[in-house]
Amino acid sequence: MTLESGPSAPLTRLRLDLAYDGTDFSGWAAQPGLRTVQGELEAAIAVLLRTGEEAARLTVGGRTDAGVHARGQVAHLDVADARLAKWSARRGADDGRNGAAESAMRARKLNGVLKRSAPDVVIHEARVVPAAFDARFSALRRRYEYRLRGEGMRRDPLTARFTADVPKPLDLAEMQWASDELIGLNDFTTFCKAREGATAVRDLLCFEWRETEDGAYAARIEADAFCHSMVRALVGAVVAVGSGRIGRDELVALRDARERSSRFTVMPAHGLSLEEIAYPADAELALRAEQTRARRDPLSGD
Repeated sequence: MTLESGPSAPLTRLRLDLAYDGTDFSGWAAQPGLRTVQGELEAAIAVLLRTGEEAARLTVGGRTDAGVHARGQVAHLDVADARLAKWSARRGADDGRNGAAESAMRARKLNGVLKRSAPDVVIHEARVVPAAFDARFSALRRRYEYRLRGEGMRRDPLTARFTADVPKPLDLAEMQWASDELIGLNDFTTFCKAREGATAVRDLLCFEWRETEDGAYAARIEADAFCHSMVRALVGAVVAVGSGRIGRDELVALRDARERSSRFTVMPAHGLSLEEIAYPADAELALRAEQTRARRDPLSGD
């Protein structure tokens, strides 16, 4: 599927599926003088495609903060057809190459460049998608995992950089009760700062806790979209209930007040990982992007 861009050569849209250890990154978004996932990835693509100063422009599905990890990140970029042909070329390839094989081969080539400067980023796929695909606006939902350990829980040094420590005992049953109270379509202003002109109305689809094999607590948190720092704030509120800092009634009152509060803290970034971004069928991509770009209406009674 090609895209036309004025007088320039035809472009093809590629979807990148990737993962990274966010420990040593200042977040996803490129920032002058700082090491970021976007900066490293765009630089690697420029080397691979030999574009010099002309940087590849990536659009990401979930813009992660400094220290946040990802197993299921998605981004897209548009590549001139001539350059894509070189990226996709294989020695001795026959005419029977299929899309999956080409995607895997592009990923291998890009990983080969990343290995030199950013071995903490891995590309799983680099496949051609329709022009209507937008990594950010076409998404149906995003799923995160947050890992933590409370006081007295067994420590594992092999997972410490991905697991937050809470210096108080935690009641998992209370944490699950609190999580259940936050499920559904709500105005989450208490737990995030909405962008100017936008609302904090989101549909929280899942907030479930489990005990992991290494003895930590892990939350599965899924929504149609999230505000900035919303996941870490939600976990912070639930931890406040699980540690006894706030009671059940206060959590409900905080949720309904729709005001930022100091009664709970935003949890550390390193416990958070973006696990999955789900998209609709190709025929529904454009409609989904249009729906996502539309401003959400306040909830009734606002």
